Amino acid sequence: MQSRYVRILALIAAAVLSVGVLAACGSDDDDNGTTAGGGAAATTSTGGGASGTVALLLPENKTARYESQDRPLFEAKMRELCPDCDIIYSNAEQDAAKQQSQAEAAITNGARVLVLDPVDGRAAAAIATRAKQSDIGVIAYDRAIENADIDYYISFDNEEVGRLQARTLVEGLRRMGRDSGDLVMINGAPTDPNAALFKRGAHSVLDESDFRIAKEYDTPDWSPDRAQTEMEQAITAVGRDGFVGVYAANDGTAGGAIAAMRSNGVDPSSRPTTGQDAELAAIQRIVAGDQYMTVYKAIKPEAEQAAQLAFDLLNGNTESDLVNQRIDNGTKEVPSVILTPVAVLRDNIRDTVVRDGFWSVDQICTPAYADACRRLGLT
Repeated sequence: MQSRYVRILALIAAAVLSVGVLAACGSDDDDNGTTAGGGAAATTSTGGGASGTVALLLPENKTARYESQDRPLFEAKMRELCPDCDIIYSNAEQDAAKQQSQAEAAITNGARVLVLDPVDGRAAAAIATRAKQSDIGVIAYDRAIENADIDYYISFDNEEVGRLQARTLVEGLRRMGRDSGDLVMINGAPTDPNAALFKRGAHSVLDESDFRIAKEYDTPDWSPDRAQTEMEQAITAVGRDGFVGVYAANDGTAGGAIAAMRSNGVDPSSRPTTGQDAELAAIQRIVAGDQYMTVYKAIKPEAEQAAQLAFDLLNGNTESDLVNQRIDNGTKEVPSVILTPVAVLRDNIRDTVVRDGFWSVDQICTPAYADACRRLGLT
């Protein structure tokens, strides 16, 4: 009788244990089974939000914005959204093969979302394909990834950037009393798909104007040193008085072109030069009158919205309210967030980069620029 009673108790205990195990298994599935678009797995932190690893892969460091703006802004927003998330950061230093290795390392180290600003938009398709094979989400950041299945693309209207640069250059020349003349055109890196869009947008304006492009260059790696060499070659070819202005695709190439003008005895204030990225050095050149304009692409919303998209993918959310366009990258109509660029000239520095906190007056108006800042009313 006693042995029968013991057997009954044992059966009851086993049944209770079995139910407990099943309940625990069900709890694990609820907490950890979420899959993001592209399969990016999310786990639940103790705070109730997603946790996981996100990789930010930037293309180069010759353009100042990546280290001074994009990286810290993205990382700060990501930590705000997801304190338990890990962030892997790499800069490819304009080497597509190095970026491929960095992406592979990020995948090996558990990244569930890649936020990728490609060195080479075509070559980066291999990175996206590899990520998708591992069910990892992919966001093309600032530059497009061509012919690949990706989750999101976030950037600016890059043809409009080129049009904006060219329109502002033409308007500036006309204000100086020049309705025609020869230009030097210094484009960006031929491997950067954005550079082709800037170039196309600029040509759409310049080719319809009365200004003629006397010399045109594509600048490998967006290198300011290469841009300086190109401008020196142009001056040798057309003469110091043989051009009226310079289309430079970004602030780094503008800096190189302006250095070449100075070394060849050309006053850069007499030859309006465009730029892009609103780098601090460029804003200071604009204050001093050496550079005519730059394009302010508000990097803060770009970086922060990229972080939001990455966080959404970790949470399994593949439908973002941030999306405002769909752009064909050769493989699919990619859900895209396209932001608006703004031209910055001497008279609107305070109302653009200063107002947004992109650069402060103290940062711009260092002692070397103090007098120019006072004349502009910045101080």
